[in-house]
Amino acid sequence: MSITIWGRPNSLNVHKVLWLAAELGLQFEHIPAGQQYGVIDTAEFLALNPNGLIPVIQDGDTVLWESNTILRYLTEVYGKKTLWIKDPKLRFSAEKWIDWYTTTVLPVFGIVFFNLVRQPEDKRDLAAVKVAAERLEKILDVANSELAKQPYLSGSDFGVADIPLALALNHWFNLDIERHHDHTHLKAWIERIRTREHFLKVANIL
Repeated sequence: MSITIWGRPNSLNVHKVLWLAAELGLQFEHIPAGQQYGVIDTAEFLALNPNGLIPVIQDGDTVLWESNTILRYLTEVYGKKTLWIKDPKLRFSAEKWIDWYTTTVLPVFGIVFFNLVRQPEDKRDLAAVKVAAERLEKILDVANSELAKQPYLSGSDFGVADIPLALALNHWFNLDIERHHDHTHLKAWIERIRTREHFLKVANIL
């Protein structure tokens, strides 16, 4: 059964879903939606997600929104032989990094990304970027310490828990910005991620 994914091709939250779907070898249709693509204010889309936000997926009779929920759904339904972690203790130990990214990393990284990537130079708040970047480095110490003990946030193998942070840090390490923390293990991790066949096809779309 074919899956439909709605969302902007350059949205980090949509990237999560597109990358995972590719990793799982799923057949899917991607419908660009949001901002210049419109769609999200139509009656048809609002019937799928009354919030008018992306991403949204439809898998048969199942319609889901919220990117992290979609990640968990696709992994559990279609990733049993690949990315899904059977042991619930190990699975939830890994998946906490999905929520940590959303609640702790994203609010700070978003300031840096929005100003340096999305905004034209004359509208950038560089003072805010400096403060956010310094704070982000301290936050990332936590993941760097974890990756000193294991090759992936998901454990010994790549998994869904690596997806949100990897998409953000792919941009973070590409930015021309002053850094003060030597995140050796994070850098090694993102280089491992970048070797994955489907990653850069999605991750570098801005």
